[in-house]
Amino acid sequence: MLVLNLACEPYLRVWELQHTLVEARRNQRIADVLLLLEHEPTITLGRNADAAHILASNDQLRSAGIAIHRVERGGDVTYHGPGQLVGYPILSLAEHHLAVSDYMHLLEEAVIRTLSDFGIQAQRRQSLIGVWVGESKVAALGARIQQGITFHGLAINVAPNLAHFDLIVPCGLPAVKITSMQKELGRKPDLSRVRQRTAVNLCLLLGTSKQEVSLPELLSQAGLPPPA
Repeated sequence: MLVLNLACEPYLRVWELQHTLVEARRNQRIADVLLLLEHEPTITLGRNADAAHILASNDQLRSAGIAIHRVERGGDVTYHGPGQLVGYPILSLAEHHLAVSDYMHLLEEAVIRTLSDFGIQAQRRQSLIGVWVGESKVAALGARIQQGITFHGLAINVAPNLAHFDLIVPCGLPAVKITSMQKELGRKPDLSRVRQRTAVNLCLLLGTSKQEVSLPELLSQAGLPPPA
């Protein structure tokens, strides 16, 4: 798996990159890819999301510097922002002999193992996609499968601004409480180590090795021009 670590990126820039890489993966120009990054403050709505689950007004969102985008992933309304680790695996389900439900549970397990590496006991909840610490949600998942290739993925709350989650009904669950690794540990964990453990755990579950690449290297492998 090619692992690309990016910084804190605008949402649409990475959304466009995902589409580019999905096509390259589908045409077998690249191996499986895992994008790891943070996003600038953004609220996203899945394809069946209820816009009423955004509780803040447009003026409030502009004042907070939060963008809004409706995208093609599953799920309802989610928040992304600095301090949250986002992982976008772009891989072939058929080559890993995975059904969609198996894949989603695999992502949950990768997050659970990563949190365990930091001493946080987490679990999944029946009929609710995501990862929980007690009654509080610490990671959201939402994927899209296009001609057998996955994109979108997972978001782990490492040390985000939790107040921003009060602006939405997270994942369409009115009573849900949101937590973070920082809140559970009482300290801010090393985000670079969370990145590293997430990649390792995902690769272990998929039975593959990992190779870190730069964006120019990845685009070159895909037969695409370097970034502007």
